Amino acid sequence: MKTSRGAHPVSRQVLADHVYEEILESLMDGRLEPGAQVSIDGTARDLDVSPTPVREALARLEHTGLVVRVALKGYRVAPVFSRDDFANLMDARLVIEPVTTQLACRRMTPELLGDLRQSIADLKEAPRGPSFAEFRDYLDADERFHRLIAENSGNPFMLAAYEALGGQVQRFRLFGGVGITDADHAIAEHQAVFNAIELGEPEAAAAAMTEHVGRVRQRAMEDAPQA
Repeated sequence: MKTSRGAHPVSRQVLADHVYEEILESLMDGRLEPGAQVSIDGTARDLDVSPTPVREALARLEHTGLVVRVALKGYRVAPVFSRDDFANLMDARLVIEPVTTQLACRRMTPELLGDLRQSIADLKEAPRGPSFAEFRDYLDADERFHRLIAENSGNPFMLAAYEALGGQVQRFRLFGGVGITDADHAIAEHQAVFNAIELGEPEAAAAAMTEHVGRVRQRAMEDAPQA
């Protein structure tokens, strides 16, 4: 879909978000292959925008790990996670997320419970089709659940650590190359974390998060192609 330059100007933020979503979809659906150069000018022409929002979108995507900036050469599509990369990411999540969950449980509020409950409801309702456009809402709800917990931990250093990992969520989803295959399991595990938080049981909540992240790791490793 092209973005008009006509008589009805689009706000800079809306335009930047549109370009980000278009490039992200191309990356997630494999239309931009690992190692390929991403032309700023070419992408701008394809999307009928100026180069500025393309540069802004690529800078944002660099944080996700989906693209990398190469000195004097612009941006390239990042390689798909290796099994070792993925294992390292999940090891870090296993250190950070049980702690943020325990802390958030101790600071539980009705607002947090309501937001977590809604994220689980959105997971259940989200499409899980093979294309990124079909499973994007699922990924958004999944990431929102984990982010809400980190943001409510009350520890800015733990939140910063989570954000450093959270930026890799889309790249992690490309690891197995199979889209969303574990939704029913993941929803049940989110529900277990939520139940423990709702009951005000920090240790049980942390254990449930440990179980969830560990099972995500196991399922993804089983689905991933051997390399």
